[in-house]
Amino acid sequence: MFFQNMSMAAQQVAILYLIVAVGFLADRIGIFKQTTAKMSNDLLFYIITPTVIVQSFLNMEFSKDTIMSFLTAFLCMFATLTVGIFLVIPFFRKDKDNSSIYKYAVSYGNMGYMALPLCQSLLGSEGVFYCSAGVVAFNILSFVHGIWLMKKGTENDEGFKIKSIVLNPGVLSVAVGLPLFILGVELPQMLSGAVTHIANLNTPLAMIFLGTYIANSDLKAMFRQKQNYLVVLLKLLVLPTIMFVIFKLVGISGVLLTACMISASVPSATNTVMFAAKYGKDTSVASTVVAFCSLVSVLTIPVMIALSHV
Repeated sequence: MFFQNMSMAAQQVAILYLIVAVGFLADRIGIFKQTTAKMSNDLLFYIITPTVIVQSFLNMEFSKDTIMSFLTAFLCMFATLTVGIFLVIPFFRKDKDNSSIYKYAVSYGNMGYMALPLCQSLLGSEGVFYCSAGVVAFNILSFVHGIWLMKKGTENDEGFKIKSIVLNPGVLSVAVGLPLFILGVELPQMLSGAVTHIANLNTPLAMIFLGTYIANSDLKAMFRQKQNYLVVLLKLLVLPTIMFVIFKLVGISGVLLTACMISASVPSATNTVMFAAKYGKDTSVASTVVAFCSLVSVLTIPVMIALSHV
């Protein structure tokens, strides 16, 4: 089972790198440059990613049992993100220019591309359902805390304002999707088809953009940068281990525990690069830390999944 999990994790990372390679080559031969990717970043930020959130609600069927299971999974995933946010507070203080990138990379994992497919492969529809709650938690916090973190210390830093907490793509998407889930609304086939197609753009576009950023980065720096190793240690080992202990103490078990451990142990979110581009951070630093963390996760994810069966 351990090697089967490792194989699945490796397959997901391999697919990720193949799409990244397309973006890398597109930049190098001049078809789709990094500057174009940065100009297109708002498409992901304001349209495609919010559509993914709405779709995650539309794919769930409402019932009393469903809502309780969803809330339990949501609280578990929200707790994981919150622990990650507090875990990184003492770290990365010396590198003020890139501190927010590293902190975001530790706090937020690749829920959509890594966690969901792994849950689907290992746990089936029940695992996907639990992981979907994590996607919602991720998007609420990343569009609130994540934006604040990336803006911190820049000319756009406004501090924590109620307006920025409420009026952002993540929270507004939840405000649209949650009533649809509770009321059991089924969109007309044409509209739901459009939503699906737009949501499906999220992973390939994010990966292609990442490839263009890596094409303009110092790849050797990915292995030389000491901060990358600290991100890997905190994100892939320390955080999931802490969450395993917490989940066990509060009595989480079975499929929910495995889904939570998968979500806690996935590598840094590709949103790290998207947010870095959006708020004028160093995209080469963001892209190399995401690429490095994704590579190492092939070895660590199976270990954390095995823990959930102890």
